[in-house]
Amino acid sequence: MNALPKRFFISAAIFALIGMVWGIVMSASADHSMSPAHGHLNLIGFVAMAVFGTYYALTPQAAETRLAQIHFAVSLIAVMVIVPGIALAIAQGQEVLAKLGSVLSLAAMAIFALTVFRHGVGTQHAQRG
Repeated sequence: MNALPKRFFISAAIFALIGMVWGIVMSASADHSMSPAHGHLNLIGFVAMAVFGTYYALTPQAAETRLAQIHFAVSLIAVMVIVPGIALAIAQGQEVLAKLGSVLSLAAMAIFALTVFRHGVGTQHAQRG
């Protein structure tokens, strides 16, 4: 397996573990005020990163591009900015990081869409030209 899918999957697994522990802590404390941040961690940090990793594992020619490396970096930074950003917005009303994280998340998805349009899905697409 190319190193890029592995990096996406490792990140997804770490974010999922953090999200699960955070969910247990919220449940144990009966304080669910951070549910939006928790949900974004699970959705963008686990689900999207795992989907991206799956795509690159199925489409290795796409994983070998410079854009794919940028995609990983933007995706990782997006999660690391949007989740604490949402938490800060909830706790203190400071929305700057949440807004920045939203733009980074959108950029990551736009890069993914561009990559899929360029490379299709799977190795058969590359063989057809």
